[in-house]
Amino acid sequence: MEYTQLGRTGLKVSRLVLGTMNFGPQTDEADSHAIMDAALDAGINFFDTANAYGWGNNKGRTEEIIGSWFAKGEGRRDKTVLATKVYANMAGDGETPWPNHDKLSALNIRRSVEASLRRLGTDHIDLYQFHHVDRGTPWDEIWQAMDVLVQQGKVLYAGSSNHAGWHIAQANETAARRGSLGLVSEQCLYNLAERRAEMEVVPAAEAYGLGVIPWSPLHGGLLGGALRKAQEGGGARTTSGRAATALEDPAVRARIESYENLVAKHGLEPGEVALAWLLSRPGVTGPIVGPRTAGQLTSALRAVELELSEELLTALDEIFPGPGPSPEAFAW
Repeated sequence: MEYTQLGRTGLKVSRLVLGTMNFGPQTDEADSHAIMDAALDAGINFFDTANAYGWGNNKGRTEEIIGSWFAKGEGRRDKTVLATKVYANMAGDGETPWPNHDKLSALNIRRSVEASLRRLGTDHIDLYQFHHVDRGTPWDEIWQAMDVLVQQGKVLYAGSSNHAGWHIAQANETAARRGSLGLVSEQCLYNLAERRAEMEVVPAAEAYGLGVIPWSPLHGGLLGGALRKAQEGGGARTTSGRAATALEDPAVRARIESYENLVAKHGLEPGEVALAWLLSRPGVTGPIVGPRTAGQLTSALRAVELELSEELLTALDEIFPGPGPSPEAFAW
């Protein structure tokens, strides 16, 4: 496994991030534990979750599964860089969230940290991420709450998720005025098929020293060999969700067909190429891989050692052109 520093920090993290969103809803506790053990054995030390994972009436279940894995001991917690998130309300389906039980008020941040620490069975969170922008809470209040948690040792670093470039700038300028470290990472939707983050989010992250952590690196399975799997009868995931919706567009379908043909010509697997492409991008710390099975984790691990040729990178840009340099891409 390769490691890099998270943004401008001294924290060393693996180039692949283990996403845990499937733990609970799609992968039971025993299999989730097995996947985490396999990830740690492979050198993945960066685990990502969120307080709301588990979804519906089971929000928080994913953190509980990670907590029961930590409880097995043998250095599991000590070896793991643990990232979780705050923002979503924790009300079950059909329940109305109580006021101040969501978003990023100082009150909810404090409440949410304590609840996550209980579920995770740990005394601190390494990277606490704001899951979404809170348009109603000023950054001064957010940083006041985070400064207290850092001083208490309950949180070490703060990160953002799904924030625009100007949000990153606003957050870190406010933090700088307070003498706080500010955001050290941004978790955003970024992959070959969705490159809008290159317009402002990635440049802002680079300018402020944030590590970029792409989520959905296979774009909901679209870049994981969706057409080939459908033809082989093994593409259950491609028949619903983002991939199926995207493939209804003839232009998207043509691009994916070109992509799969190109990758096949080079004797490579589509999903591994999509991950390796992200690993080659400037500013990217590591993509989040969310395996439902141990086999999917094994495939993702191969991407770390895969070096894409200039010929292949050029061809990928032709199929999935990015927006171009900022601000030229949108200024003229």
